[in-house]
Amino acid sequence: MIRPMTEADVSEVAELEQNTFTTPWSEQSLRESLGKVDYLFLVCEEQGTIVGYGGLLRVGDEADLLDIAVAEGDRGRGIGTAIVAELLRRGRALGIRAFTLEVRVSNCEALHVYEKLGFTREGLRKEFYEKPREDAAILWLRTD
Repeated sequence: MIRPMTEADVSEVAELEQNTFTTPWSEQSLRESLGKVDYLFLVCEEQGTIVGYGGLLRVGDEADLLDIAVAEGDRGRGIGTAIVAELLRRGRALGIRAFTLEVRVSNCEALHVYEKLGFTREGLRKEFYEKPREDAAILWLRTD
């Protein structure tokens, strides 16, 4: 089940962040962002456990997709794709007309998901990521 993230989910999402990313959001940052109107966070919950989550930050009629994470043992089941698709659906309902994100150039699985959902590569941010240092592909999806 994909649903909006609540305050009760923050600790579990922060743990998922820690297990997924080399520079994760802190529990405090997640908690603070959750309370702001321009952020939208969703979680995928199965049998009382959060197995994935994602978020976006709205800026006018555009949105930046933030971290999309799926628990290691649950990857390859379409959870990430479902979370992104739901973020896009809800974003469009809020009037968002363009979505962007950065992704490690080596993250072929994520690139495939985004491209399958209609994103196109439009640029490169040199050495955007740390731990390890790596370039980021810049992707956009415009609904105009």
